[in-house]
Amino acid sequence: MHFSRYAVYVTLPQGPLSDFGAAWLGWNAATGERPDAPVVHGLPLPAHEITATPRKYGLHGTIKPPFRLAAGMDFDALHDGFARFCATQAPVTLDGLALTRLGRFLALTPVGETGALSTLAARTVEALDPFRAPLTEAELDKRRKSGLNNRQEALLSHWGYPYVMDQFRFHITLSGKLNRDMTEQVRSALLPHIEPHLPSPFTVEALTLCGEDSTGYFHELHRYALSG
Repeated sequence: MHFSRYAVYVTLPQGPLSDFGAAWLGWNAATGERPDAPVVHGLPLPAHEITATPRKYGLHGTIKPPFRLAAGMDFDALHDGFARFCATQAPVTLDGLALTRLGRFLALTPVGETGALSTLAARTVEALDPFRAPLTEAELDKRRKSGLNNRQEALLSHWGYPYVMDQFRFHITLSGKLNRDMTEQVRSALLPHIEPHLPSPFTVEALTLCGEDSTGYFHELHRYALSG
């Protein structure tokens, strides 16, 4: 399978939370399957409408955002570099995850101190940057439409994405943009299904290299333990 872009994500180990999340989004990036949506009562819209935007990425937390390979680089080089990097990094333990409203969308977000995770993300962005092709002008313009501050503009120019380094905020997206009332309704409806499976603590013990196929869907390619 040909992949147009690659990314490094935190993916969840197989279990009730990852199974529910994949079904909720309608895409299992680990298996390439499109599971049926779970029965969730009290939603203001059908689940497939709520999850249309994040579906193609699968259940994930971004560490290194999607990028095209630089000229002269190939997948084998990226894979080997990623494997070597993971072997130098230690696992990160967070207090847990919580179902949170972030502006106009819902996500699982870390509980407690996140400095170690932010450091891991920054190291990943930096270590794999030689494999990243520069953004095109069209890609830069698309990013700038969201309204960036000076720091985010500088990060976009340097690293190809505005929300890295000190602007990084880890989250596992569960919905597209909704109005405030809808966001609260979806959160209330999802909570009984998700809360019993939220990990406490939550250990990031591996990173996953993912690839985007010709239809825009991401697949889990290799999951490597953080063994440093």
